[in-house]
Amino acid sequence: MAEDYGCVTLSDEDSEDDAHSHPHRQPTELQGTVSKWTNYIHGWQNRYMVLKDGTMSYYRNQNETAFGCRGSISVKKAHVKPHEIDECRFDVCLNDCVWYLRTATEEEKHQWVDAIEQHRHESDGLRRHGSAISLTSNTLSTTSGSSIKKSKGLREKLCEVDTYRDILIRQMDALQSYFDACAETAKDLKNEEATCNGDELEQEIGVEAAVAAVEGGPSVESPQTQRKKFPQHPHITKDILLKHGMYALDFRGEALTFKATTVGILTTLSHCVEVMNQREESFKRRLEREAEKRRRLEDELLNLADNSPQEASGPRRVMVMGGPDFEEGPHSVIGEDEFFDAVESALDKMDEEEEFRERLRQKQLSAPRKPAATHPLWPQIEKLTMEQLGYAQQGVEGGVWQLFAEEGEMKMYRRELEEDGLVVDPLKAVHQVRGATAHEMVHHFWSPDVRFEWDTSIEQMTVLDRISSDTIIFLQLHKRVWPTAQRDALFWSHVRKIPSSHPANGEAYDTWIVCNQSTDHPDDPKDEKCVRVDLTVCFVCQTFIDPPIQEGKEITRDNLLTKITYCSVVNPGGWAPASVLRAVYKREYPKFLKRFTQYVVEKCESQPIAFSGLTIKDHSKHWRG
Repeated sequence: MAEDYGCVTLSDEDSEDDAHSHPHRQPTELQGTVSKWTNYIHGWQNRYMVLKDGTMSYYRNQNETAFGCRGSISVKKAHVKPHEIDECRFDVCLNDCVWYLRTATEEEKHQWVDAIEQHRHESDGLRRHGSAISLTSNTLSTTSGSSIKKSKGLREKLCEVDTYRDILIRQMDALQSYFDACAETAKDLKNEEATCNGDELEQEIGVEAAVAAVEGGPSVESPQTQRKKFPQHPHITKDILLKHGMYALDFRGEALTFKATTVGILTTLSHCVEVMNQREESFKRRLEREAEKRRRLEDELLNLADNSPQEASGPRRVMVMGGPDFEEGPHSVIGEDEFFDAVESALDKMDEEEEFRERLRQKQLSAPRKPAATHPLWPQIEKLTMEQLGYAQQGVEGGVWQLFAEEGEMKMYRRELEEDGLVVDPLKAVHQVRGATAHEMVHHFWSPDVRFEWDTSIEQMTVLDRISSDTIIFLQLHKRVWPTAQRDALFWSHVRKIPSSHPANGEAYDTWIVCNQSTDHPDDPKDEKCVRVDLTVCFVCQTFIDPPIQEGKEITRDNLLTKITYCSVVNPGGWAPASVLRAVYKREYPKFLKRFTQYVVEKCESQPIAFSGLTIKDHSKHWRG
């Protein structure tokens, strides 16, 4: 597939005939599956690559080519760098963008490298060819062709538009003067009974010659001589001038319209330039602040390293960051010292976590058990739980809520809301399942000892405090989804049964609620590397006996129908595009609710029916996924 194609390049002296006599062949179009390095979390992933028209694009697989590529890079100015050790690897570099690629065989690598080089050479030949045409053609302006493709600033483009406008206005003025002259000539021809055959001209010249002979003045040229000196235009007749000159177009009006249009365009472009300058200044200030923050952190790190006795006696620890070459493997470029330092840093972090958990355990064992009502957070817990219960009982009518996902009995609604540029859309989901009670649902949603069985987004979880048997303060560290920063959440979680006399219970057999709310705690380790999530969540479940049981018979799981209402308001913190967050919510929330309810039904189907009494079995203070 890798063939050596010739490419015609024309210099300024080459003619168009040379260009037509040596037509160039199109470069190779290549497509296939290639491994691409994504990030440290996912490593190498197979991607479907397409090289066409000087652009290299990739898709997750071949079936997704009709839905748009996941990324693309122009190979016209990129350079290919084969790996020095791995014979199947090559890197495509364009400025700061680097694609690390690996093929299955060495032959495939050569095919891709050769094809990319062909596209690069083809782009060079086309640029030179376009330059030659622009020099030899008298219908193209000096700024067309390859000069427009050059990278120019917006202000320079604005000046070019202004120049074009002046040129066109001068052309309009010239055309207007021509048509004015035609109109004046036609008017004179209509008023005077003149012809275009030149008889009156000869009479006037004869009279002038006679007068000059009598008075002894200079001689007058004969009509034949003047006709030769000032040749006539027999094809421009009086009829033509009278027919077209009297109805000449109003080019002056057209010119005024064109001038007004170009003024509007220039004004709009000037506004665009001003807006871009303002944003440029904003980004510059932000970059300066980040650079200053980084400089301070680097200074602090150097001071700590200089003051550390361990560092004073040994070499400075270096943290290595980079592409796939900086990972474990036969082609790793990490030295033994750097590799040891990285492993030692991870082990030190694990020791610190173990010490933190031990401090929490000792503190909770030594602290006397107090009633929950005396805890400082209890008034907030009591008030917010009842407010969220009423909020969950409200309907979704009135056009405020938008239905964004529906699958079977599950419906999910949202209200679009942003705070300080962050998406904090309130969400509400209604669902119903068979085979489990409300108590079983809320227990598995609240209990920390089973959370890792259904919540795959958590990396580790710590119980910072136990306010009561039904109220716990959690610290959850969520898995990082590249390229976003890692998130954690600190919140209290309260579970309770709603009394049967409460209006919210209605016709249900029983009603349970779990309420989560972000809070603060003195034992919070406050990891600066994580972005803190602010959340308010309520999970309300009601058990209904449907169909009703006959007198004297026991309730079976076939008679259990649980109606679920899930409400949440989550502020993810940090910064992320609003469209991306809403797309993730639309995809993940329905999957979460469906996965969780299915998990509870399957886990409880072989267990006795529990309307109450389920408790935490694992009283560990720390869980790791």
